Amino acid sequence: MSHDISISSQTKAEIYKELLPQITQLVADENDLTANMANMAAALKTAFGFLWVGFYMAKAGQLVLGPFQGPVACTRIAFTKGVCGASFSSGNTVIVPDVAQFPGHIACSSASKSEIVIPIFENNTVVGVLDVDSDQLSDFDKTDQHYLEQICTLLFEK
Repeated sequence: MSHDISISSQTKAEIYKELLPQITQLVADENDLTANMANMAAALKTAFGFLWVGFYMAKAGQLVLGPFQGPVACTRIAFTKGVCGASFSSGNTVIVPDVAQFPGHIACSSASKSEIVIPIFENNTVVGVLDVDSDQLSDFDKTDQHYLEQICTLLFEK
C-alpha cells in the first residue's frame, strides 16, 4: 500500500496539524516498531526538511541508533551524555536553541545548530528518544514539543 505525505500549510503549527493524522494513519495497522519509527522519521523529514530526524532506543545500558533520516549519525550514546542522554535520563523533552552552548553536546554533525529530543515511553518507562536536529539556530519551540510528544505516543499506543 502506498502512502504519501501531503502538506499544504505554511506555518509550523498548521504543518503539524496536517501531519499528525497522516502519521497516525501510517502507523495504525503496523505493529513493527522499527517500521513505524522509520516511517515517522521519513514523514517528519519530508514535512519539515530538518537536518536530521531519528530514534535512539535503550539497549544494554545505552542508547543505540535506530531508524533515521539525514547524515550519518552517532551509533551509541551513554544514558547520561549529550542532549539525548539528558532527555532519556530526565524523562523530559529537551529543547536546545544553540547546541554549541549545551554542556557535553555530542556533535554527530557539525551542521547541527539546534536540537529537540523527546523521550519515548512504554508503560511509563523511558525506552528511547526521538532526536531532531536543525541547521538553523533556535529552530524548535513549544509547538514542536507539543506535536512531537504526541507523535511519540503513537509508537506504543496499540
